[in-house]
Amino acid sequence: MRPAKRLENVPMYVFAAHGARLNKLAAEGLDIIRLDIGEPDEPPPAFIIDALEESARNPKNHGYAGYGGRPELKKAIVDYYQSRFGVTLDAASEVLPLIGSKEGLANIALAWLDPGDLAIVPDPGYPTYQMGAKLADADVYFVALEQRLGWLPDLQAIPEDVARKARLMWISYPNNPTGAAAPFSFYEEAVDFCRRYEILLCSDLPYADVCFDGYEAPSVLSVKGAKDVVLEFNSLSKSHHMAGWRVGMAVGNSVAVKALLQTKSNIDSGIFRAIQDAATAGLTGDTSWMQERNLAYQHRRDLVLETVRGMGLQADTPQASLYVWAKVPEGYTSKGFADKILLETGVSITPGDAYGPSGAGYVRISIGQETGKLQEALARMRTVQLHREPTL
Repeated sequence: MRPAKRLENVPMYVFAAHGARLNKLAAEGLDIIRLDIGEPDEPPPAFIIDALEESARNPKNHGYAGYGGRPELKKAIVDYYQSRFGVTLDAASEVLPLIGSKEGLANIALAWLDPGDLAIVPDPGYPTYQMGAKLADADVYFVALEQRLGWLPDLQAIPEDVARKARLMWISYPNNPTGAAAPFSFYEEAVDFCRRYEILLCSDLPYADVCFDGYEAPSVLSVKGAKDVVLEFNSLSKSHHMAGWRVGMAVGNSVAVKALLQTKSNIDSGIFRAIQDAATAGLTGDTSWMQERNLAYQHRRDLVLETVRGMGLQADTPQASLYVWAKVPEGYTSKGFADKILLETGVSITPGDAYGPSGAGYVRISIGQETGKLQEALARMRTVQLHREPTL
Protein backbone atom coordinates (compact mmCIF):
# COMPACT_ATOMS: atom_id res chain seq x y z
CA MET A 1 0.00 0.00 0.00
CA ARG A 2 1.33 3.47 -0.91
CA PRO A 3 -0.12 6.93 -1.44
CA ALA A 4 0.00 8.74 -4.78
CA LYS A 5 3.47 9.65 -6.03
CA ARG A 6 2.39 13.27 -6.44
CA LEU A 7 2.50 13.60 -2.65
CA GLU A 8 6.27 13.17 -2.80
CA ASN A 9 6.36 16.80 -3.96
CA VAL A 10 3.58 18.01 -1.67
CA PRO A 11 4.64 18.06 1.99
CA MET A 12 2.30 18.54 4.91
CA TYR A 13 1.06 22.13 4.98
CA VAL A 14 3.64 24.26 6.76
CA PHE A 15 1.35 25.35 9.59
CA ALA A 16 0.02 21.84 10.15
CA ALA A 17 3.55 20.58 10.71
CA HIS A 18 4.53 23.61 12.78
CA GLY A 19 1.40 23.32 14.90
CA ALA A 20 2.25 19.71 15.73
CA ARG A 21 5.72 20.82 16.84
CA LEU A 22 4.27 23.56 19.04
CA ASN A 23 1.86 21.11 20.64
CA LYS A 24 4.78 18.86 21.53
CA LEU A 25 6.79 21.73 23.01
CA ALA A 26 3.77 22.93 24.99
CA ALA A 27 3.27 19.43 26.38
CA GLU A 28 6.89 19.55 27.51
CA GLY A 29 6.20 22.74 29.46
CA LEU A 30 7.07 25.60 27.09
CA ASP A 31 4.71 28.58 27.51
CA ILE A 32 3.98 29.49 23.90
CA ILE A 33 2.63 32.73 22.44
CA ARG A 34 1.80 32.39 18.76
CA LEU A 35 2.81 35.22 16.46
CA ASP A 36 3.02 32.86 13.50
CA ILE A 37 -0.64 32.60 12.46
CA GLY A 38 -2.53 35.37 10.66
CA GLU A 39 -5.72 34.96 12.63
CA PRO A 40 -7.92 37.69 14.17
CA ASP A 41 -7.93 37.57 17.97
CA GLU A 42 -11.60 38.52 18.36
CA PRO A 43 -14.83 36.81 17.23
CA PRO A 44 -17.07 38.35 14.58
CA PRO A 45 -19.40 41.18 15.64
CA ALA A 46 -22.52 40.08 17.50
CA PHE A 47 -24.85 40.76 14.57
CA ILE A 48 -23.03 38.14 12.48
CA ILE A 49 -23.27 35.55 15.25
CA ASP A 50 -26.94 36.44 15.73
CA ALA A 51 -27.58 35.84 12.02
CA LEU A 52 -25.90 32.45 12.29
CA GLU A 53 -28.00 31.49 15.31
CA GLU A 54 -31.26 32.61 13.74
CA SER A 55 -30.57 30.74 10.52
CA ALA A 56 -29.35 27.62 12.31
CA ARG A 57 -32.65 27.45 14.23
CA ASN A 58 -34.54 27.15 10.94
CA PRO A 59 -35.15 23.41 10.40
CA LYS A 60 -35.06 23.91 6.63
CA ASN A 61 -31.44 25.07 6.70
CA HIS A 62 -29.84 21.78 7.73
CA GLY A 63 -30.05 19.90 4.44
CA TYR A 64 -27.65 20.03 1.52
CA ALA A 65 -27.03 23.65 0.67
CA GLY A 66 -26.59 23.33 -3.09
CA TYR A 67 -23.50 24.06 -5.12
CA GLY A 68 -23.60 27.60 -6.46
CA GLY A 69 -24.33 29.55 -3.29
CA ARG A 70 -27.51 31.16 -1.96
CA PRO A 71 -28.86 34.05 -4.06
CA GLU A 72 -28.81 36.38 -1.05
CA LEU A 73 -25.10 35.78 -0.46
CA LYS A 74 -24.24 36.18 -4.13
CA LYS A 75 -26.10 39.49 -4.23
CA ALA A 76 -24.27 40.61 -1.08
CA ILE A 77 -20.94 39.81 -2.77
CA VAL A 78 -22.00 41.74 -5.88
CA ASP A 79 -23.02 44.75 -3.77
CA TYR A 80 -19.79 44.59 -1.74
CA TYR A 81 -17.61 44.64 -4.86
CA GLN A 82 -19.62 47.51 -6.31
CA SER A 83 -19.48 49.67 -3.18
CA ARG A 84 -15.93 48.78 -2.11
CA PHE A 85 -14.12 48.65 -5.46
CA GLY A 86 -16.52 50.05 -8.06
CA VAL A 87 -16.54 46.65 -9.77
CA THR A 88 -19.72 45.38 -11.44
CA LEU A 89 -20.31 41.62 -11.27
CA ASP A 90 -23.02 39.35 -12.63
CA ALA A 91 -24.28 37.23 -9.74
CA ALA A 92 -25.31 34.34 -11.99
CA SER A 93 -22.06 33.85 -13.90
CA GLU A 94 -19.25 35.77 -12.18
CA VAL A 95 -19.68 34.94 -8.47
CA LEU A 96 -19.07 31.68 -6.60
CA PRO A 97 -19.15 31.39 -2.78
CA LEU A 98 -16.44 29.11 -1.38
CA ILE A 99 -15.88 27.02 1.75
CA GLY A 100 -13.13 29.46 2.63
CA SER A 101 -10.94 30.88 -0.11
CA LYS A 102 -8.15 28.33 0.47
CA GLU A 103 -10.10 25.47 -1.11
CA GLY A 104 -10.71 27.70 -4.11
CA LEU A 105 -7.00 28.43 -4.44
CA ALA A 106 -6.31 24.71 -4.63
CA ASN A 107 -9.32 23.71 -6.71
CA ILE A 108 -8.75 26.29 -9.44
CA ALA A 109 -5.54 24.43 -10.27
CA LEU A 110 -7.54 21.23 -10.80
CA ALA A 111 -10.07 23.17 -12.86
CA TRP A 112 -7.58 25.01 -15.06
CA LEU A 113 -4.30 23.10 -15.29
CA ASP A 114 -3.59 19.86 -17.13
CA PRO A 115 -0.54 17.70 -16.33
CA GLY A 116 2.52 19.46 -17.69
CA ASP A 117 0.87 22.90 -17.81
CA LEU A 118 2.64 25.77 -16.09
CA ALA A 119 1.64 28.03 -13.21
CA ILE A 120 3.60 31.20 -12.42
CA VAL A 121 3.86 31.54 -8.64
CA PRO A 122 5.35 34.33 -6.48
CA ASP A 123 8.32 33.49 -4.25
CA PRO A 124 7.83 34.08 -1.36
CA GLY A 125 4.14 33.31 -1.51
CA TYR A 126 1.25 31.50 0.14
CA PRO A 127 2.16 27.79 -0.14
CA THR A 128 -1.20 26.70 -1.57
CA TYR A 129 -0.44 28.49 -4.86
CA GLN A 130 2.33 26.06 -5.72
CA MET A 131 0.90 23.02 -3.94
CA GLY A 132 -2.40 23.29 -5.82
CA ALA A 133 -0.49 23.21 -9.09
CA LYS A 134 1.57 20.24 -7.96
CA LEU A 135 -1.55 18.33 -6.92
CA ALA A 136 -2.78 18.90 -10.48
CA ASP A 137 0.51 17.47 -11.81
CA ALA A 138 1.34 20.84 -13.33
CA ASP A 139 4.72 22.56 -13.36
CA VAL A 140 5.59 25.67 -11.35
CA TYR A 141 7.73 28.64 -12.35
CA PHE A 142 8.72 30.82 -9.41
CA VAL A 143 9.01 34.58 -9.79
CA ALA A 144 11.18 36.11 -7.08
CA LEU A 145 9.74 39.00 -5.09
CA GLU A 146 12.48 41.38 -3.95
CA GLN A 147 12.56 44.29 -1.55
CA ARG A 148 14.23 46.55 -4.13
CA LEU A 149 11.14 46.14 -6.35
CA GLY A 150 8.67 46.68 -3.52
CA TRP A 151 8.01 42.93 -3.35
CA LEU A 152 6.37 43.07 -6.79
CA PRO A 153 7.18 40.51 -9.51
CA ASP A 154 9.23 41.75 -12.45
CA LEU A 155 6.90 40.60 -15.21
CA GLN A 156 9.25 41.80 -17.94
CA ALA A 157 11.94 39.43 -16.65
CA ILE A 158 9.77 36.34 -17.17
CA PRO A 159 11.25 34.44 -20.13
CA GLU A 160 9.17 34.42 -23.31
CA ASP A 161 8.95 30.63 -23.42
CA VAL A 162 7.67 30.56 -19.82
CA ALA A 163 5.04 33.19 -20.53
CA ARG A 164 3.83 31.33 -23.62
CA LYS A 165 3.57 28.03 -21.74
CA ALA A 166 1.91 29.45 -18.62
CA ARG A 167 -1.83 29.03 -18.17
CA LEU A 168 -2.23 30.53 -14.69
CA MET A 169 -0.43 33.21 -12.67
CA TRP A 170 -0.84 34.17 -9.00
CA ILE A 171 -0.66 37.61 -7.42
CA SER A 172 -1.66 38.66 -3.90
CA TYR A 173 -1.72 42.24 -2.60
CA PRO A 174 -1.84 43.25 0.19
CA ASN A 175 0.78 40.55 0.27
CA ASN A 176 1.28 37.53 2.44
CA PRO A 177 3.94 37.18 3.79
CA THR A 178 5.61 40.53 3.08
CA GLY A 179 2.75 42.91 3.86
CA ALA A 180 3.54 44.84 0.67
CA ALA A 181 0.89 46.80 -1.22
CA ALA A 182 0.63 47.03 -5.01
CA PRO A 183 0.05 50.28 -6.91
CA PHE A 184 -2.81 50.29 -9.40
CA SER A 185 -0.29 50.60 -12.23
CA PHE A 186 1.02 47.13 -11.37
CA TYR A 187 -2.46 45.70 -11.72
CA GLU A 188 -2.75 47.31 -15.14
CA GLU A 189 0.58 45.78 -16.14
CA ALA A 190 -0.42 42.34 -14.84
CA VAL A 191 -3.73 42.36 -16.71
CA ASP A 192 -1.99 43.43 -19.92
CA PHE A 193 0.65 40.70 -19.49
CA CYS A 194 -1.92 37.97 -18.94
CA ARG A 195 -4.12 39.14 -21.78
CA ARG A 196 -1.12 39.11 -24.12
CA TYR A 197 -0.23 35.51 -23.25
CA GLU A 198 -3.76 34.20 -22.55
CA ILE A 199 -2.99 33.45 -18.90
CA LEU A 200 -5.64 33.26 -16.16
CA LEU A 201 -4.59 35.86 -13.59
CA CYS A 202 -5.60 34.64 -10.13
CA SER A 203 -5.64 37.38 -7.51
CA ASP A 204 -5.78 36.50 -3.81
CA LEU A 205 -7.31 39.40 -1.84
CA PRO A 206 -8.08 38.33 1.76
CA TYR A 207 -6.52 41.45 3.35
CA ALA A 208 -8.40 44.10 1.34
CA ASP A 209 -10.16 45.45 4.43
CA VAL A 210 -7.20 45.22 6.83
CA CYS A 211 -5.45 48.49 5.97
CA PHE A 212 -3.59 51.21 7.88
CA ASP A 213 -2.64 54.89 7.69
CA GLY A 214 -5.58 55.73 5.43
CA TYR A 215 -4.57 53.25 2.73
CA GLU A 216 -7.36 51.49 0.81
CA ALA A 217 -6.38 48.36 -1.09
CA PRO A 218 -7.71 48.19 -4.67
CA SER A 219 -8.95 45.16 -6.58
CA VAL A 220 -7.32 44.12 -9.85
CA LEU A 221 -10.86 43.77 -11.20
CA SER A 222 -11.03 47.57 -11.19
CA VAL A 223 -8.73 47.54 -14.23
CA LYS A 224 -10.67 48.06 -17.46
CA GLY A 225 -11.34 44.72 -19.14
CA ALA A 226 -9.84 42.74 -16.25
CA LYS A 227 -12.63 40.18 -16.24
CA ASP A 228 -11.30 38.92 -19.57
CA VAL A 229 -8.42 37.28 -17.69
CA VAL A 230 -8.92 37.70 -13.91
CA LEU A 231 -10.37 35.41 -11.26
CA GLU A 232 -10.17 36.98 -7.80
CA PHE A 233 -10.42 35.15 -4.49
CA ASN A 234 -11.62 36.89 -1.35
CA SER A 235 -12.47 35.79 2.16
CA LEU A 236 -14.28 36.79 5.33
CA SER A 237 -11.61 35.13 7.48
CA LYS A 238 -9.53 38.25 8.13
CA SER A 239 -11.97 41.05 7.32
CA HIS A 240 -14.90 39.73 9.39
CA HIS A 241 -13.04 37.51 11.90
CA MET A 242 -14.63 34.35 10.45
CA ALA A 243 -11.48 32.26 9.92
CA GLY A 244 -12.93 29.09 11.43
CA TRP A 245 -16.29 29.46 9.71
CA ARG A 246 -14.81 28.81 6.26
CA VAL A 247 -16.51 31.17 3.86
CA GLY A 248 -15.06 33.07 0.94
CA MET A 249 -15.65 33.77 -2.72
CA ALA A 250 -14.27 33.61 -6.25
CA VAL A 251 -15.34 36.37 -8.62
CA GLY A 252 -14.51 37.53 -12.11
CA ASN A 253 -13.98 35.63 -15.35
CA SER A 254 -17.14 33.63 -16.07
CA VAL A 255 -15.35 30.74 -17.78
CA ALA A 256 -13.08 30.27 -14.76
CA VAL A 257 -16.01 30.58 -12.33
CA LYS A 258 -17.91 27.89 -14.26
CA ALA A 259 -14.86 25.60 -14.34
CA LEU A 260 -14.30 26.04 -10.61
CA LEU A 261 -17.96 25.28 -9.86
CA GLN A 262 -17.83 22.20 -12.08
CA THR A 263 -14.77 20.96 -10.19
CA LYS A 264 -16.17 21.72 -6.75
CA SER A 265 -19.52 20.08 -7.51
CA ASN A 266 -17.63 16.79 -7.65
CA ILE A 267 -15.67 17.46 -4.45
CA ASP A 268 -17.91 19.20 -1.90
CA SER A 269 -21.59 19.82 -1.24
CA GLY A 270 -21.61 23.55 -0.61
CA ILE A 271 -21.57 25.82 2.44
CA PHE A 272 -23.87 25.31 5.44
CA ARG A 273 -26.82 27.62 4.82
CA ALA A 274 -26.55 29.29 8.23
CA ILE A 275 -22.95 30.24 7.52
CA GLN A 276 -24.01 31.68 4.17
CA ASP A 277 -26.68 33.74 5.92
CA ALA A 278 -24.16 34.96 8.49
CA ALA A 279 -21.75 35.92 5.71
CA THR A 280 -24.57 37.80 4.00
CA ALA A 281 -25.17 39.71 7.22
CA GLY A 282 -21.48 40.50 7.50
CA LEU A 283 -21.22 41.83 3.96
CA THR A 284 -24.42 43.89 4.13
CA GLY A 285 -24.24 45.06 7.74
CA ASP A 286 -22.48 47.92 9.48
CA THR A 287 -18.72 48.03 8.81
CA SER A 288 -17.78 50.97 11.06
CA TRP A 289 -16.35 48.50 13.59
CA MET A 290 -13.56 47.73 11.10
CA GLN A 291 -12.13 51.23 11.51
CA GLU A 292 -11.53 50.71 15.23
CA ARG A 293 -10.20 47.23 14.54
CA ASN A 294 -7.74 48.51 11.97
CA LEU A 295 -6.54 51.22 14.35
CA ALA A 296 -5.85 48.50 16.92
CA TYR A 297 -3.95 46.49 14.32
CA GLN A 298 -2.02 49.59 13.30
CA HIS A 299 -1.00 50.14 16.93
CA ARG A 300 0.15 46.52 17.17
CA ARG A 301 2.07 46.88 13.93
CA ASP A 302 3.92 49.85 15.39
CA LEU A 303 4.70 47.92 18.59
CA VAL A 304 6.18 45.07 16.56
CA LEU A 305 8.20 47.43 14.37
CA GLU A 306 9.62 49.22 17.42
CA THR A 307 10.71 45.93 18.96
CA VAL A 308 12.22 44.25 15.90
CA ARG A 309 14.05 47.37 14.80
CA GLY A 310 15.39 47.74 18.32
CA MET A 311 16.70 44.18 18.08
CA GLY A 312 18.59 45.03 14.89
CA LEU A 313 16.13 43.63 12.35
CA GLN A 314 15.25 45.61 9.23
CA ALA A 315 11.54 45.93 8.47
CA ASP A 316 9.44 48.05 6.14
CA THR A 317 6.21 49.56 7.48
CA PRO A 318 3.30 47.59 5.98
CA GLN A 319 0.23 49.51 4.83
CA ALA A 320 -2.01 46.47 5.15
CA SER A 321 -2.26 42.76 6.10
CA LEU A 322 -1.65 41.10 9.46
CA TYR A 323 2.12 40.83 9.15
CA VAL A 324 5.44 42.50 9.72
CA TRP A 325 8.14 41.07 7.42
CA ALA A 326 11.55 41.51 9.00
CA LYS A 327 15.08 40.77 7.81
CA VAL A 328 16.97 38.77 10.43
CA PRO A 329 20.30 40.00 11.80
CA GLU A 330 23.49 39.05 10.02
CA GLY A 331 24.69 35.65 11.13
CA TYR A 332 21.27 34.01 11.33
CA THR A 333 19.16 31.98 8.98
CA SER A 334 15.40 32.39 8.97
CA LYS A 335 14.87 29.07 10.72
CA GLY A 336 17.79 29.57 13.08
CA PHE A 337 16.47 32.94 14.21
CA ALA A 338 12.87 31.74 14.56
CA ASP A 339 14.01 28.68 16.51
CA LYS A 340 16.13 30.80 18.84
CA ILE A 341 13.17 33.05 19.59
CA LEU A 342 10.86 30.08 20.09
CA LEU A 343 13.09 27.94 22.29
CA GLU A 344 14.39 30.81 24.43
CA THR A 345 11.15 32.76 24.85
CA GLY A 346 8.24 30.58 23.76
CA VAL A 347 7.28 33.11 21.07
CA SER A 348 6.48 31.45 17.75
CA ILE A 349 7.22 33.39 14.56
CA THR A 350 7.43 32.06 11.01
CA PRO A 351 10.68 31.56 9.07
CA GLY A 352 10.48 33.42 5.79
CA ASP A 353 11.69 30.52 3.69
CA ALA A 354 8.54 28.60 4.66
CA TYR A 355 7.03 30.70 1.84
CA GLY A 356 9.75 29.94 -0.69
CA PRO A 357 13.52 30.24 -1.16
CA SER A 358 13.35 34.01 -1.71
CA GLY A 359 11.99 34.33 1.83
CA ALA A 360 15.34 33.18 3.22
CA GLY A 361 16.79 35.69 5.65
CA TYR A 362 13.39 36.98 6.78
CA VAL A 363 10.76 36.15 9.38
CA ARG A 364 7.03 36.87 9.40
CA ILE A 365 5.46 38.20 12.60
CA SER A 366 1.68 38.31 12.99
CA ILE A 367 -0.16 41.20 14.63
CA GLY A 368 -3.28 39.08 15.09
CA GLN A 369 -2.55 38.34 18.73
CA GLU A 370 -4.45 40.23 21.46
CA THR A 371 -2.60 43.45 22.35
CA GLY A 372 -1.68 42.52 25.92
CA LYS A 373 -0.44 39.10 24.84
CA LEU A 374 1.46 40.67 21.95
CA GLN A 375 3.19 43.08 24.33
CA GLU A 376 4.19 40.14 26.54
CA ALA A 377 5.59 38.32 23.51
CA LEU A 378 7.56 41.37 22.41
CA ALA A 379 8.93 41.87 25.93
CA ARG A 380 10.16 38.28 25.86
CA MET A 381 11.76 38.79 22.45
CA ARG A 382 13.66 41.84 23.70
CA THR A 383 15.42 39.68 26.30
CA VAL A 384 17.13 37.58 23.63
CA GLN A 385 20.86 38.12 23.20
CA LEU A 386 21.81 38.11 19.53
CA HIS A 387 25.29 37.36 18.25
CA ARG A 388 26.83 39.01 15.23
CA GLU A 389 29.14 36.22 14.07
CA PRO A 390 28.34 34.62 10.71
CA THR A 391 26.59 31.26 10.75
CA LEU A 392 28.97 28.43 9.87
